[in-house]
Amino acid sequence: MYREMLVQMDEEETSVAVLEDHRLVEIYLEQSAHSRLVGSIYKGRVVNVLPGMQAAFVDIGLDRNTFLYVEDVKLPKDQVKNTRRSRQSIEAMVKEGQELVVQVVKEPLGGKGARVTTRITLPGRYVVLMPGVEFVGISRRIESEAERNRLKRLTQEIKPPAMGLIVRTVAEGVSNEELTEDFHGLTNLWNRIMAKSERVPAPHLLHRDLELLNRVLRDLFNMEVDRLTVNSREAHDKVMEMVETMAPSLRSKVRLDNRDLFSLNNVYSQIQDALRRKVWLKCGGYLVIDQTEALTAIDVNTGKFVGSTSLADTILKTNLEAAVEIARQIRLRNTGGIIIIDFIDMEDLTHQEKVLKTLEEELKKDKTKTSILGLTRLGLVELTRKKARPGLGKLLQKDCPHCDGSGKVLSAETISLRCKKQTLSYAEFSLYPAVLVEANPSVAALVIGSGGAGLRHLEARTGKQVIIKGVESQHLEEYQIRGIDLEEASALAAPVQVGEVIMVKVEEPHAANSQDGIARVNGFVLEVAGAASLVGREIPVEILKVLRTSAKARPLTAH
Repeated sequence: MYREMLVQMDEEETSVAVLEDHRLVEIYLEQSAHSRLVGSIYKGRVVNVLPGMQAAFVDIGLDRNTFLYVEDVKLPKDQVKNTRRSRQSIEAMVKEGQELVVQVVKEPLGGKGARVTTRITLPGRYVVLMPGVEFVGISRRIESEAERNRLKRLTQEIKPPAMGLIVRTVAEGVSNEELTEDFHGLTNLWNRIMAKSERVPAPHLLHRDLELLNRVLRDLFNMEVDRLTVNSREAHDKVMEMVETMAPSLRSKVRLDNRDLFSLNNVYSQIQDALRRKVWLKCGGYLVIDQTEALTAIDVNTGKFVGSTSLADTILKTNLEAAVEIARQIRLRNTGGIIIIDFIDMEDLTHQEKVLKTLEEELKKDKTKTSILGLTRLGLVELTRKKARPGLGKLLQKDCPHCDGSGKVLSAETISLRCKKQTLSYAEFSLYPAVLVEANPSVAALVIGSGGAGLRHLEARTGKQVIIKGVESQHLEEYQIRGIDLEEASALAAPVQVGEVIMVKVEEPHAANSQDGIARVNGFVLEVAGAASLVGREIPVEILKVLRTSAKARPLTAH
């Protein structure tokens, strides 16, 4: 597998794309206007203890107080042996007004504040330091028993009491001197953080995690990466300086290319695809991905794929391809929390196992912790993925102000019915002789009705002149109703005049005269003679006759 990293930097944004066999699998974005919180360490003050939620609110100086769960509180050393975890209570561990050193583990999402922990971790290039913990761990991806034993012996030699260490995958084969230097750098950093915490009042920032480029180089750039391409000389020099310090053996993998790397490698379009609800598979099937506050649901469908053998084989092939794409989409969208997958039903148990095994193998490529919990009684696959930073959609999108993020608005038919009722209600109490209704052209056309029947009905019911005006800029669900005098009503009665030449789009064939076409100007109907064959085209027309609710026109173009 060919693995490549693209670094695109400008004044306002740093973007890092990870490609596997030229397909985008991970994207990291950091805008200069929005600083990252996860990993940063603060001195905070407990402002509220909530026994009912077994949590506390901690003020660290942000707009919203942070949330500290009981599981994220590290016990004092003298309580560790005498207190069972199942009996720990938040009120016994922290008090209102108490000052704590905490680390942000989850960014603020929606209306929720950031999540913090007192279990501090400081990641380095080769090891992760865990102050106050008696623990040594070796990455499971280091498979050599001899290498694991070497690393374990080294960590036990250099690790002081009450200081935990996790050895990262990239430490495999690294000399004892380099590992020791990385460890000492982290312990020195921790000592500086603690010294600062004793000098400053709460709330106060003690340590900000590295910028995106530094973090990515520290966490992702290793021997498994075939090439790292940077788009600017300034960024290239910065990368080379960091690589020289962290991993000199990787210098030959760094390249400079001043072009737009994301355009060259089709990254922009792949990001756009990752924001869509429907994802097509090569076989013709597709995924539907729906994200809610509670969970993410992924539905697998055969779509256009009919297969060439049995139905069971068609389903298996679709599900196998879906398993690979689902793992990619989860990484790319940075989907966290509970994920439910509804694969196409498989009766063969060996087929079920094969699909689950494929999903499991593909998810191993993901550095973020993911756990497959198995099949439910309904045949749904449950899995969880650690949620530490906002997903791709949260970074790049915002909720639609009209549909409130639901993706749905009321139909034009529904709005037109409401508009008619409110027009009747308004006209009953209005002292003006005429009523003006301004609405989206689609709604205006429905209110006017076929041949103006709807408009005539409104005027008969109200006893007033009613002017319906379509406004292109008006949102589908919005309309305005107001009273006007007869002079203004006369001026607004028709948006076109006899002899006028205008550009219109022929929208549909005429219902009664099959050779003619229908166009609209702000909801006002134009009957265009002989334009049925021009549906969908924008053409110039001349206005021949203006009626109360419509006008007649002829096209000024060759058919």
